[in-house]
Amino acid sequence: MGVQLVQMTVDHIPGVLEIEQVSFPTPWSQQAFTYEILSNNFAYYLVAKEQDKVIGYAGMWLVLDEAHITNVAVHPEYRGKSIGEALMLEMIQQAIIRGAVRMTLEVRPSNMAARELYKKLGFKEKGLRKKYYTDTNEDAIIMWVEFPCLEQ
Repeated sequence: MGVQLVQMTVDHIPGVLEIEQVSFPTPWSQQAFTYEILSNNFAYYLVAKEQDKVIGYAGMWLVLDEAHITNVAVHPEYRGKSIGEALMLEMIQQAIIRGAVRMTLEVRPSNMAARELYKKLGFKEKGLRKKYYTDTNEDAIIMWVEFPCLEQ
């Protein structure tokens, strides 16, 4: 499979929204993604593409020396093929290039696949945000990783 990782543009948003709809109870809007990639100077977003189809995406905010993953999703038809891992590895690389020394994210306790991936990448569970996900009242596990996190 020839998967390409490229920086997200407005042309990618329809494909990203399709993934949002099938991945999350409360998907982000077109306006939210447009703002993130055109107006938020702290944001960096990637898409994974197979040919011209968006099959995954990831985003982060870079504030001072910290990177905060805002979202990661892979289309259900492409899950289990290491695309999420490739996206996360590229996000880590981009965060380091941009001066981050640590990265954080929130994940649903029920999302075992994501939690296992993040642990594989060196993230540690450091806290809990009670009822963080307002759509389901589910808590969020706060995970952190300090760079360098990957052994050569």
